Amino acid sequence: MRAAFRVWFVLLTVCTLSLSSAVAADAKKADPLDWPMWRGPESNGISREKNLPATWSPDDDGENLIWKSDALGTRSTPIVLNGKLYTVCRNEPETTKEGEKVVCVDAATGKILWESIHNLFLTDAPAERVGWSSVVGDPTTGHIYLQGLCGVCKCINGETGKTIWEHSLSEEYGILSTYGGRTNFPIVFEDLVIVSGVMTGWDDYAIPAHRYVAFNKTSGEAIWIQTTKVRPEDTTYSTPFLTVIHGQAAIVTGAGDGSIYAIQPRTGKIIWRFDASTRGINTPPIVIDGIVYGGHAEQMANDPSTLGAIFAFKATGSGDITNSKENLVWMVPRVAIGRSAPLNVDGRLYYIDDAAQMSIVDAKKGKEVGKLKLGRIMFGSSIYGDGKIYVGEQGKFFILEPDPKSAKGIKILSQVRLGCEMNASPIISHGRVYIPTMDTLYCIGLKDAKPAADPQPPALKEANAKADQKVAQVQVTPVEALIHPGEPLKLNVRLFNAKGQPITATASPKFTIDGVGSVNEASEFSAPKEAAHVAAKITAEVDGVKSVIARVRIVPPLPWKFDISDKQVPVTWIGARYRHQVRDIEGNPALVKITTIPKGTRSQSWMGQPSLHDYTIQSDFRVSIKDGKQPDVGVINQRYTLALMGSHQKLQIRSWTARVELRFARTIKFAWEANKWYSMKFQSENKDDRVILRGKVWPKGDPEPSDWTIEAADLTPNTIGSPGLFGNASDAEILIDNIEITPNK
Repeated sequence: MRAAFRVWFVLLTVCTLSLSSAVAADAKKADPLDWPMWRGPESNGISREKNLPATWSPDDDGENLIWKSDALGTRSTPIVLNGKLYTVCRNEPETTKEGEKVVCVDAATGKILWESIHNLFLTDAPAERVGWSSVVGDPTTGHIYLQGLCGVCKCINGETGKTIWEHSLSEEYGILSTYGGRTNFPIVFEDLVIVSGVMTGWDDYAIPAHRYVAFNKTSGEAIWIQTTKVRPEDTTYSTPFLTVIHGQAAIVTGAGDGSIYAIQPRTGKIIWRFDASTRGINTPPIVIDGIVYGGHAEQMANDPSTLGAIFAFKATGSGDITNSKENLVWMVPRVAIGRSAPLNVDGRLYYIDDAAQMSIVDAKKGKEVGKLKLGRIMFGSSIYGDGKIYVGEQGKFFILEPDPKSAKGIKILSQVRLGCEMNASPIISHGRVYIPTMDTLYCIGLKDAKPAADPQPPALKEANAKADQKVAQVQVTPVEALIHPGEPLKLNVRLFNAKGQPITATASPKFTIDGVGSVNEASEFSAPKEAAHVAAKITAEVDGVKSVIARVRIVPPLPWKFDISDKQVPVTWIGARYRHQVRDIEGNPALVKITTIPKGTRSQSWMGQPSLHDYTIQSDFRVSIKDGKQPDVGVINQRYTLALMGSHQKLQIRSWTARVELRFARTIKFAWEANKWYSMKFQSENKDDRVILRGKVWPKGDPEPSDWTIEAADLTPNTIGSPGLFGNASDAEILIDNIEITPNK
């Protein structure tokens, strides 16, 4: 069903500043000695500070040690903003309360000021992967942004620790949180915070892909979403690098499909793509004078038999620029740079491979001019300040000095054994160097020195937007939304030129809706009050230019019932359409989770609002058996899973899959058969300081048992969460039918 509406309005866009003007305006409020994101104020690991230490000792009264804190041990790289240090840590590790937290401390003393704690749920990632990502700070608002291990995305008041807005990226966008725990790093650009990850969303976005999502940094509204190549080999943790290319603002980023992309940060439009590998890019690229420098430790895109490479190419052109002979500057194969970011100092690149060997490379020619073996394993990245390079590998920390005259190209000023693993990177702020390890965070510096710094290089300039006021891109926001039937949704339309710059224009957009609903003269979309589990796709057209589609899911309040009688996987479900098919089973349609779907035989899906609580989900199911192997199947309620475990013949309630032995789980023996229909019911009840979870399973058609089969109480409760399905069809197929979700009576 399609409907068209014409709404006349005047669109006054005041954000016509160039990138350099915007950065300059931010700089008036920002402290130039702050370190607001993990790679520093210039996103390249470079500090302009002076008077930094050349030696130190980790002992309690050690040389140049200002403070240390065992409470701040982490794998996350901290940031410093407005006199405060922020980092991500495990909360109450090795206890039943374990979770993830953002910690704020006084940067000068290490005193803890506040903690923002949340549970980890429905993730395979182990506890030691907490803090894989780092928070990012916004100098203009003082807000702190987190993309957490299980998809918790938060905007936090940097002064108080209060959550301003929050998204559950798993339940809303289908972001994957796998055993590897790889978590991407958010960045802030103007009024946006941009996050990414491999996602399996709804409808057209159900096929897994590395996607980038930009939220309004103040409200949390989804502004744009961009998809890279589908079915990537990996989840990744490459950080986008903000730059300007031929007058065009861009983020340059490595994706899970093995390519490096340049993307307009205001619109999400892909500028170009460079295929570097057949697998995901983890190392963040850097851009210097229009040249992209990067590396990886995977199969090369043009030679899958070769592992790893470092390379440089010109950041120019459009579309696929991989095979452009004019673009490639140099490439050195068989170098495994899979984790550490490159560092550029005075025309020399410092790469550290996964085995902790530093190679010094001439940036123009790609020729190695020196090397130094640091240790055994490298996870973090090096930084540069005051003529020194600070870097730590798994068990040692180095302070180095570039030495172009020597054969190695560098000399060691200090080498300290840490006594524990270092998986993060050091940072520099206000005359202090912060060194994060898994057990302790160290703060070092010259105690009598005053912080000082050379000025940062001038910001790169965009082209003058006033010279191009032609509408080339139309943006409708929110680009993704979930509403109730009859609920109004305010639409905003913004116009951009070809370079992704906002323009001032008088516009008369023409809205087109594919699906249900209407738009009134106030640009409000409303779905019919009787609509249930349907979707609308909204397009705005201005001066013949159509917008990227804004997508709206319409999901009613409980109760819900899905009998698959329309022979469709419900369009509003997250992570379901790609992984399930509909098949006639004994004359009735049912969902089939198939074994042949790539990268999705073991998965979760969600059906609605993450804010739901105190409800019961029930479903019928039947599993096949192959080579004596019986799959797992279950339902999700309020961020808990009730799972029948086929190979183990057990019934289990769990939340954090990788932490069932300690954090929370209840498991009992339960014999069940393949090729036989069962009914499963799972209830959550928030009560006082806990959540009570009750489950039962019985042969379909038999009377429902009066007693619950399994019960558990979680004293560190998940109090909200979307209902959903779990299944592992790696061994054999799973059939699902007659799903009902009802509020508790």
